Amino acid sequence: MEERSKVFVGLDVHKDRISIGSAELGREAGRVVGGIAHDVPKLSKQLDKLGGPARVHVVYEAGPTGYGLQRALAAKGYECEVIAPSKMPRRPGDRIKTDRRDCVQLAECSRAGQLSAVWIPDPHDEAIRDLARAREDAIKTRQQQRQQLKAFLLRHDRRYSGKTAWSKTYYRWLGELNFAEVAAQTAFTEYWQAVQAGDERVQRLSQALRDAVVGWRFESVVAALQALRGIDVVNAVGLVAEIGDFSRFEHPRKLMAYLGLVPSEYSSGDKTVRGSITKTGNAHARRLLTQAAWNYRFKPRIGERAQQRQQKLDEAIRTLGWKAQLRLTRRFAALVGRGVQINKVCVAVARELTGFIWAVALRATPQPNART
Repeated sequence: MEERSKVFVGLDVHKDRISIGSAELGREAGRVVGGIAHDVPKLSKQLDKLGGPARVHVVYEAGPTGYGLQRALAAKGYECEVIAPSKMPRRPGDRIKTDRRDCVQLAECSRAGQLSAVWIPDPHDEAIRDLARAREDAIKTRQQQRQQLKAFLLRHDRRYSGKTAWSKTYYRWLGELNFAEVAAQTAFTEYWQAVQAGDERVQRLSQALRDAVVGWRFESVVAALQALRGIDVVNAVGLVAEIGDFSRFEHPRKLMAYLGLVPSEYSSGDKTVRGSITKTGNAHARRLLTQAAWNYRFKPRIGERAQQRQQKLDEAIRTLGWKAQLRLTRRFAALVGRGVQINKVCVAVARELTGFIWAVALRATPQPNART
């Protein structure tokens, strides 16, 4: 393709409509091509008028419509990238936002090379990621159902005398409860059945995740990550499904930044100010990491289940997992001893855990792709 003939096209994509803007090489301002219904054949006709696959480079922001449009355009031969919205250049004084302005800005920024494309999973990887997120949604729903049941019991002054809620003993206690009023008993039964249904749903999705990993191209990575404390097969699948190919990160710090686990910073001159973590990037993976980091508050040990998971792993990976456990448990205890707030401790440990995850994943990847 001759560079002088290239046309950069920006799409502002919504559920029902797509706004199209274009910018050609040079310094001339981009222009609005028009707006069409969200329909791939109609969009293809518009792109053909601008030069077709040989000339057109298409970009649009990641959003709720997913990657279907990108895959459809790629199948027709178009070079199409999905852009990270959080990394779009913004003018501080710009207070006007419309679809027409957005599509032109995308085209102009693409021409200037100012955009960052997101990683696009293949359909099978995305399907496993959807399954992992469905389980995460099921856990959130179950938590709400449990809270509703406990609120009902509190209103009726039914108090559990044991120490741990939602244990086998707690479930037996719930099964023995009775209420004098028929309406109250009916309400309790509905709450109780909803909790049981939520438990069954989480179990089904957890088993589906375990089954889905068999034969997956990242199966070896999922197995290797279980050498790290706090990461079982379900969490490992979730992390790999969200992050994808670890070899695309040249250094663990880039993975930490991708997950939003690095501190924000505002520095000027000789003054350096660091704040809370950026929380950019993938929130699902970040949540899994902070949950795993909480397990490092205990003393180092390898339990029976962990030993079973690690039996078939290489010695180098098992050694790295033990090294991570020794370092992170010591780090957790040191930060707590300094009086650091516990949530900050978990985030700090999660950030270091990310580095070990990166190292383990690279060792376990059968054929790492070229790093970008």
